[in-house]
Amino acid sequence: MQFVYALVNFLILAGILFLFGRKTIASIFETRREKINKALDEAEAAEKTTVTLPVIPTVEELCGEIERDNEVAEIEQEAALEVHHKMRQTDEIVDGMRREAVSTAKDDFIRKLTARVTELMSSEPYASELRKRESEFADRILEQIRLTPGDMSYLKNHDVLYVTLTSAHELDPELVKRIGRKTQNWLDRVDGKQSYWVKVDPSLLGGLRLRIGDTVYDCTVADNIYHLTKTLEKRLVTGNETAEDLLEDLLNAINKMDVYVSEFQLGRVLSISDGICWLDGLADIMYGEVIEFECGERGMVLDIEPARIGCIVYGQYENIESGSKVRRVGRIADVPVGEELLGRVVDPLGQPIDGMGRIWTEKRRPIECKAPGIPDRSSVSRPMHTGIKAIDALVPIGCGQRELIIGDRQTGKTSVAVDAIINQKGRDVICIYVAIGQKDTTVADIREKLTKYGAMDYTTIVCAPASSSASLQYIAPFAGAAMGEYFMYSGKDVLIIYDDLSKHAVAYRELSLLLHRPSGREAFPGDVFYLHARLLERAAQLSAELGGGSMTALPIIETQAGDISAYIPTNVISITDGQIFLETDLFNEGQRPAVNVGLSVSRVGSAAQTKLMKQVSASLRMNLAQYRELAGFAQFGSDVDAATKKVLEKGGRMMAALRQGRYDPLPDWQQAILIYAVSEGFSDKTPTDHLDDYAEKLYNYMESMRPDVVEMLKSGKKLDEHDTALLRSALAEVV
Repeated sequence: MQFVYALVNFLILAGILFLFGRKTIASIFETRREKINKALDEAEAAEKTTVTLPVIPTVEELCGEIERDNEVAEIEQEAALEVHHKMRQTDEIVDGMRREAVSTAKDDFIRKLTARVTELMSSEPYASELRKRESEFADRILEQIRLTPGDMSYLKNHDVLYVTLTSAHELDPELVKRIGRKTQNWLDRVDGKQSYWVKVDPSLLGGLRLRIGDTVYDCTVADNIYHLTKTLEKRLVTGNETAEDLLEDLLNAINKMDVYVSEFQLGRVLSISDGICWLDGLADIMYGEVIEFECGERGMVLDIEPARIGCIVYGQYENIESGSKVRRVGRIADVPVGEELLGRVVDPLGQPIDGMGRIWTEKRRPIECKAPGIPDRSSVSRPMHTGIKAIDALVPIGCGQRELIIGDRQTGKTSVAVDAIINQKGRDVICIYVAIGQKDTTVADIREKLTKYGAMDYTTIVCAPASSSASLQYIAPFAGAAMGEYFMYSGKDVLIIYDDLSKHAVAYRELSLLLHRPSGREAFPGDVFYLHARLLERAAQLSAELGGGSMTALPIIETQAGDISAYIPTNVISITDGQIFLETDLFNEGQRPAVNVGLSVSRVGSAAQTKLMKQVSASLRMNLAQYRELAGFAQFGSDVDAATKKVLEKGGRMMAALRQGRYDPLPDWQQAILIYAVSEGFSDKTPTDHLDDYAEKLYNYMESMRPDVVEMLKSGKKLDEHDTALLRSALAEVV
């Protein structure tokens, strides 16, 4: 413990002598506060809304001279813009700015502290103290060493294992021999030999590092400072801390730090290109595990071969060089989850990209997770209302269902999904929108619309635009599923949109070809079916024992020339519980949404409808199918009989009634009463082109003059003879 006391004394002394001065952290807060207050005053003049930024406390003494950098300036500008555009969320934005300001100051302090510790720990008297304890460090390491399965496999094939002892200074020869004998004793148990190397690396600052095969046992000052920095960076802030609180919190963390042996595995980069990195070593690594490169970038293992490992790189792979070291992080790829992500736009790693500051959550979930089993599920029986007449009446969607939205480009697929999200307002449903390969402007427009209609409060947008790498586009839907699963297992209902899986399949094909996997049909790898199957199987209606939560998936697939028999559309159709097919010809004719009744189907069916909707739409599908077929023949004939003409007129009227504008979802009772009125002929006197006016008049009349009928319809129960008579009499009153 002498080393710990020495380190603590040093840190406190360094804080007093080198980091404390007359200039204060408060100067940073003061400058930032003045800038933000100025922006808020401008917003107040523009929006005529009073905004008060809480005063950030100051102190006289400070923790070093920390200059304001470009990152702080960007935070100020982004915060001011958010105040202009989202005045209704002023309190939340101000709180986020405060937390970001405190966090930025904390990060600056940590960087200064780390640099100062690194500089001074190599000087006296700390260097001498560390050298005196080298034998103790060696004992700690030797108590912890073991042979991993990867080491055993390497010994079996090569009969020798490389052992490297590294220190910051020249070691005592007797200590070097003792460590060598101890490691050889371990290898003697499995009839192995060692190739023993001794190195000196001043960057370790002090202590010892022993590498046996791929495994490293690190008891050095450099590694302890690395872990301390990571720990301090992860500490959450509320935004209400003073500079004194910040300093006290960091010093408490330093006081509790103990020197320990860190065990991890190292490998090296063989080659890097196009976002794919090939590695050597790391024999015990698992598929989907996170690795960290020497430059600080991270990646995920996606291919394991006997002689090498293939991984994708999250960030800028240009910073990675061949021959550089790579380190196991020790966990499967995961993302942050929780209520803190609602209302935010994040990348597939869960990092915010909306300019609203950091996301403060400690909860995480793996991006790849086992789907619920059959015993963990219950039947899909509760409706997931989209507010779209053509869908809720003809192809109903239930909570926990997987319903495919398919069609050519520019046929309104995304519009259907966005309307479904808007319709969940006030229904206690969490929405996740995953944008894969979309344009940045498209995602920005969707966010603007969701904000305008109050849907961002319960929505998270996971964005992997076309400008991002194939690696991030591949991860995006799995990250969105993990965020949704958190709420599902908390007993909530979740609606998740994958827009779209065609681009996701293309990104996976690109990665697979770069990983030298054999291509199959249409150059897609053979496991692309399993890729989407394990993603969509995570949507479920959980049993009551698991909380009864649900996750409803609406994947989107883009076809070419309406070819739903292509490889990827066929795959996803076979995985999902039905599809909503949007036809180009219908779209061009002005039918919005352009739902093709003949090719659209829901395998859950009326189980996902209210009894009222099931009753009023029972014959709707058959009538529309008959209309479509007769309309196809009638266009080639000049004369039709009266019966056929009547069917065509009624079908055309119903098609007009199912038309619906964007961002205008309807409650279930309004859909039901309009479908019933048109089906039963109550709107026959209204020209087809004026059905929208009739519908508006119908809704207004019922709400103002017949609230009893509205309450009856809102109950969703099946209409008996008395209810039917009451409804028909009310409809007859609408002129």
